[in-house]
Amino acid sequence: MAKSQRKPKLSSASPKRASRATVAASVAKKKRSGPRSSSPGGGAAAALKPAGKTPTHGSSPGRRTTENGKLDLWWTAGKKLDWDHLTDDQLLDCRMCDLPLHLEKSSLVAKIERLYEEMAARGLDFKPHFWLSDEWFAPDGIPGIAVPFYLAHPRLCQLERKLMLEVEGGSDEWCMKILRHETGHALDTAYWLHRRKRYREVFGSYSDPYPEYYRPHPKSRRYVVHLEPWYAQSHPAEDFAETFAVWLKPGGRWRAQYRGWPALKKLEYVDELMGSIAGAKPKVVSRKTIEPLKQIKRTLREHYEQRRARYEMDLPSPFDRDLLRLFFPEKNEDASVKEIRRQEGKLDDFVEQQASALLRKHKTEIERQVTSWTGENRYTVSLVVREVIDRCRELKLRAVGSESRLVRDVTIFITVQTMNYLHSGLHRVAL
Repeated sequence: MAKSQRKPKLSSASPKRASRATVAASVAKKKRSGPRSSSPGGGAAAALKPAGKTPTHGSSPGRRTTENGKLDLWWTAGKKLDWDHLTDDQLLDCRMCDLPLHLEKSSLVAKIERLYEEMAARGLDFKPHFWLSDEWFAPDGIPGIAVPFYLAHPRLCQLERKLMLEVEGGSDEWCMKILRHETGHALDTAYWLHRRKRYREVFGSYSDPYPEYYRPHPKSRRYVVHLEPWYAQSHPAEDFAETFAVWLKPGGRWRAQYRGWPALKKLEYVDELMGSIAGAKPKVVSRKTIEPLKQIKRTLREHYEQRRARYEMDLPSPFDRDLLRLFFPEKNEDASVKEIRRQEGKLDDFVEQQASALLRKHKTEIERQVTSWTGENRYTVSLVVREVIDRCRELKLRAVGSESRLVRDVTIFITVQTMNYLHSGLHRVAL
């Protein structure tokens, strides 16, 4: 993403992706974020609540002090954090600028080297520089890439997963996909590619402002499919970056994969464009960094509160009627309940319990399946499941029947609700 305009955000679901920022008099950061939402109940939300009042040292909100006013031993000026014994609560009170992280000492180095090898194999004489920040982004005017801080340490990845339910770029494959995307932005900046007339004809105007929201069309073949949620559709700059990422992937059979798609013409243009700059030196060689981690003074607690506040998914209509098809009111003893008892009562997994309790038991399993089927952000799917659980409790619904069947049926129900929303035209992704 670029860092100048705001990246579209998914009103129903969307993981946060890097943004492209403009380096001008003031640098505004465009963040890829998911839908705003009320925090789901349970461990993740509770984890953001301080265990108690935390005294601070001077103006540094993350620096805890003991009762006698001395700094806690775990802090030690941020130089020797005991990662293994630091509690989540202590870690959340750390300022981001005080985290003792070094990109060059992390597992990111191997992935960046791999990216450089991919670029060299394509004849491109360009190596974007990298730094740690609060998220993925590539600033306008600077041919470099910011990487989220949590990827620099396993303990922070653990915290990220606990609070956001996934780690964006946490796997090798996912990380490389994002690196290729952001390199597309950096390359665009380094060679002023968006100034070319043909670029504008193929992708549109790079200078168009980023919208607050975009409405993706999942069935569209005018765009490549690389990052979720159909991110190429959000803006011409993202369309180029996504197309470049597909083109760069080693062993990618993009000609066959996109045969018959209008998007193939974009890939062919990128192939031609990269050939024209192969071996050429970049026009922009700035090594500046924007919002490096060492300059971000907010605490991790504040950081995650802001991120979680951006996620939400509004279902298109009340779903009480559907829930009443899956489950039964608490005191219902009509013929349908008796029939299910007759048909499934002797099965090993027969249950008769509160629907909310059954869904809580299988919440992780349901979320994983719905995320896989829909491509939606795990955090957003979790919000939807939580809303269904809460509504079951409010309606005092009872689950009667085969446990495996009930879990399967409710998983399909949530998936259908999500996909209907995605394809309804009401689905919006917020930048």
